[in-house]
Amino acid sequence: MKKTVLAMLLLAVSVISFAQEEGEEKKGGFKKENLFVGGDITLGFSNVYTALGVSPYVGYSINKYLDVAASFNFNYTSQRDYYVYGDKVRQTIYGPGAFVRVYPFRFVFAQAQFEHNFVKAKYIPANNSGYLPVTDRVDANSFLVGAGYAGGRDEYNKSFYYISVSWDLIRDRNSPYVDGLGRAVPIIRAGYNIALFQGGGRRRR
Repeated sequence: MKKTVLAMLLLAVSVISFAQEEGEEKKGGFKKENLFVGGDITLGFSNVYTALGVSPYVGYSINKYLDVAASFNFNYTSQRDYYVYGDKVRQTIYGPGAFVRVYPFRFVFAQAQFEHNFVKAKYIPANNSGYLPVTDRVDANSFLVGAGYAGGRDEYNKSFYYISVSWDLIRDRNSPYVDGLGRAVPIIRAGYNIALFQGGGRRRR
C-alpha cells in the first residue's frame, strides 16, 4: 500500500513536471498563467447504488487542446442488495489521482483519469440473512474514461464550468465506481475550473 501511495505521489509530480517541460520546449518557458485549480462534485447512481463526492485538483494547460492535473478524491457510496436482498454496504473513500483532458473543440473534452482509492467499507446484513456485520479496509485502482461539456471556455479563458460522465474500465471489485455485481456505473461530475494568474487580458499560449 505504501508503494502504491508513493507511486501516485510521483505520478502527480510528474504530471506537473511534464507540463512544465512541454511549456519550456514549445513556448520558451513555464507560464504561470497556464496554471489552474478546480474541483467537482461527483454523483453516481443505479437502481441499487448511489455515490457522492468531491475532487479538488491543480493542473496546467500544455496548449489550448490539452490539460493535465493532479487530483484528490473524497467519496461516499451506498449499495443495497450487495449479497442478498435487503443488505447494504456503505463506503468512505479517499485517494490521489491524475487526469488528462483533450479538447477537440473548445467546449467539448475527452478525459482519462487514474485514481488509487482507499476504502473503508461497512457491511450491514439484511434481517435473518445469516450474515454478520463487517467493517473492512481495502484499496483499489480505477481508470475513468469519459467525456464532458465545458461552458464558457475559449482559447483565452480557462475559467469555466463543466459537466462530464465517465465509467471505470478496470472495474476492480473494491472500486467505488462499480455496483455489487461488478458492473461499472455512470459517474457524473460537475464543477468549476479556475484560471490562476490569467489577469484581465487575453491569454497567449
